[in-house]
Amino acid sequence: MKKYLKSLTTLIAILPLAVYSQYTLKGKVFDAQSGKPLPGAHVIIKNTFKTAVSDREGTYQFTRLDAGKYSIKVTYISYQQAEKSIQLESDRTLDFSLEPKTIMTEEVIIRASRVGEKSPATYENVTKDEIEEVNFGQDMPYLIETTPSTVVSSDAGTGVGYTNLRIRGTDITRINVTINGIPLNDPESQGVFWVNMPDFATSVDNIQIQRGVGSSVNGAAAFGASINIQTLDLKSDPYAEVSSLTGSFNSFKNSVSFGTGLIGGHWSFDGRLSKITSDGYIDRAFSDLKSFYFSGGYHGEKTMVKAVVFSGKEKTYQSWWGVPKVRLENDSEGMKRYYDHWLYTEEQYEHMLNSDNRTYNYYTYENETDNYQQDHYQLHVSHQFSKKWHLNASGFYVYGRGYYEQYRNEDPFSDYELPNLIIGDTVIENTDLARQKWLDNDFYGSNFSLHYNAGRTSVILGGGYNHYTGRHFGNIIWAEYAANMKKDYEWYRNTGFKKTWNLFGKINTALTEKLNAYLDLQYRGVKYDIDGIHDDLRNITQEHEFNFFNPKAGLYYDLNESNSIYLSFGIANREPNRSNYRDADSNDVFKSERLYDFELGYGLKKQDYGLEANLFYMDYTDQLVLTGEINDVGAAIMTNVPESYRAGVEVVGGLKIFENLNWKFNATYSMNKIMDFTEYVDNWDDTTGLAPQVSKKLGQTDLAFSPDFIAGSQLSWKPLAGLKINFISKYVGRQYIDNTSSLSRSLDPYFVNDLVINYTFKTEFIEEIGLHLMVNNIFDEKYETYAWVYRYKLKNKFWEMDGYFPQAGANVMGGVTLKF
Repeated sequence: MKKYLKSLTTLIAILPLAVYSQYTLKGKVFDAQSGKPLPGAHVIIKNTFKTAVSDREGTYQFTRLDAGKYSIKVTYISYQQAEKSIQLESDRTLDFSLEPKTIMTEEVIIRASRVGEKSPATYENVTKDEIEEVNFGQDMPYLIETTPSTVVSSDAGTGVGYTNLRIRGTDITRINVTINGIPLNDPESQGVFWVNMPDFATSVDNIQIQRGVGSSVNGAAAFGASINIQTLDLKSDPYAEVSSLTGSFNSFKNSVSFGTGLIGGHWSFDGRLSKITSDGYIDRAFSDLKSFYFSGGYHGEKTMVKAVVFSGKEKTYQSWWGVPKVRLENDSEGMKRYYDHWLYTEEQYEHMLNSDNRTYNYYTYENETDNYQQDHYQLHVSHQFSKKWHLNASGFYVYGRGYYEQYRNEDPFSDYELPNLIIGDTVIENTDLARQKWLDNDFYGSNFSLHYNAGRTSVILGGGYNHYTGRHFGNIIWAEYAANMKKDYEWYRNTGFKKTWNLFGKINTALTEKLNAYLDLQYRGVKYDIDGIHDDLRNITQEHEFNFFNPKAGLYYDLNESNSIYLSFGIANREPNRSNYRDADSNDVFKSERLYDFELGYGLKKQDYGLEANLFYMDYTDQLVLTGEINDVGAAIMTNVPESYRAGVEVVGGLKIFENLNWKFNATYSMNKIMDFTEYVDNWDDTTGLAPQVSKKLGQTDLAFSPDFIAGSQLSWKPLAGLKINFISKYVGRQYIDNTSSLSRSLDPYFVNDLVINYTFKTEFIEEIGLHLMVNNIFDEKYETYAWVYRYKLKNKFWEMDGYFPQAGANVMGGVTLKF
């Protein structure tokens, strides 16, 4: 009896030690053929936050691991991925021998524009699985909405149709977007129109979002963020997939995808056809979207050639006007002012008065639509000269064409350079008409990058040349009084020509086992000319040329296995876009904008939790902002403000609460200021033309659409095999809709929650069946994500005309996916 009591006492004594025992796992990663170590290999313990990068000897190490079973995955570019499972009950050594890939794959295409784990950069990677979980037909901005510092908006209120996003308050015209390293931003507007790429996410393998200046890339200036998209990677086996979803607002998403897998060990082809339709939340804000994707390529041992073709065709009813605040708030007196102050006709006022306060659409003309098609052609060639040297070269061509149609009430003939119509003794000076404003453009160019990798040091030399021609013209297709015009009368035409080129060099080297240094130098040239007449009959012919030097540098330091810090500094320069030049007076001279970006980051990676935090300070010189100033025909123009900045802290984390319950979160607190702002307001009381505007110096103000607090959360629960439930939350703080810091001209904070349920199972005849359900805005929050405002002075009072963009209340989307 005493013997058993003694054993029990001993067990009780050592039990706490056993529970809290932690072990070390280490090993080496080496080339299976040569036996040489592979420095820089990524070692990941799956289902934890633990990652490591092998050192110059190919060695990796994890300490303080709890006892248990683990799966270890190792990846290294141009090598086959390896994965092993281990039962850890003591300190263990686990080596990995990686086999070189017998063929090249698509990962090499985007290396020049990506940053890695030991880079001094602020970035977020979004995987294909994460994209698929939330891909219910909404545009790309809504699929990456949960990434840090991101705010999205939808004209139609549903995420289908015209959408937009901001990162750190930076709008899409200041965010560089590339697909396989090819520029996506429109060279003239510098924007990205996601509506032209419906369901493109289905053909995406992964996305990297770099915040701040980021690394050098081709295309538009990265003036606050960059989004780097990679399309489908090689799939060795044949596949086919059919997806069908339906939901609120008569929304449908149908797509068919297929792939041949490897044919003859070298060839592969992938394709997709998609169609998305929705009535939209806003009245008449329908979308009719079609798209396709096709790629094919040759994968050799040292050479890869891949062609990618994709296209999108959209027809959307315009909902660009928004809902006036007086309509949102059911302010009948305020709505009457729109008529009394000649902002609306009597018919437009009556329509607003009798519409729903949240779904009102200013437009009523049956074909007030946007119609556009954009075709993309890419050709990529990659060749490996040796283990250390690798070359990428790409060529591309983008062809876009389309128009938006408008109904105009009582427009003067003189606005179209037409004579008045005389019938007997009657002189008719105005007419109702329908017109189309066209854009027909070509965008082509080539990129290259030469890579050198010697283990501790990697060097990239790259660059590109792009050429754009944008033809802008307008036709009158119908008029109530059309006697003085030919069919499809063209009243204006102008053409933009833009050439850009850049060269960059990047070096990332391990100065010691713990310290990495990064240097990135880019030189970028821009030549932009406009020739012709604008729609208001002004001659806007002009020429501009810029040369920019954009250096970046940083240090990354491993404090220990779990903790790291980095520090970086970068400079970015950006030229004004088409609208800046188009709307300016002939005597206005716009300066280019400059950004000095400072980033200080910290990373913590533990077995069951991880945390990243970074401080940023983005100091702008001559940033272009709206002040209310107008040109000589009364159109709003942007103006350079000498000093402005964005400063804040971003926190990104994850926590493994239970084995099947995980939480990911992010939060941003920032200050976004113009140091000395002067507001201009139109003076309708002035009848002399001597004082068309009044001005007021406001001093320091907040930058528009830059909330001081943004937070995101995602709880993921896997209650049983194949079932995953995501509860997604987003909070966006107050946003000012102009640069005056006026509370009355701001968007209220909002907190929105979505529920996403995905269940997959296998059958004997179908490889995988997926059932999907998304409940957006599950608590039916009433909120607006964007707005515009126009101010004027009348009868010695200041008034506003505005438009807010309400988003849909609780709505659902669900359906099925079949994989073969």
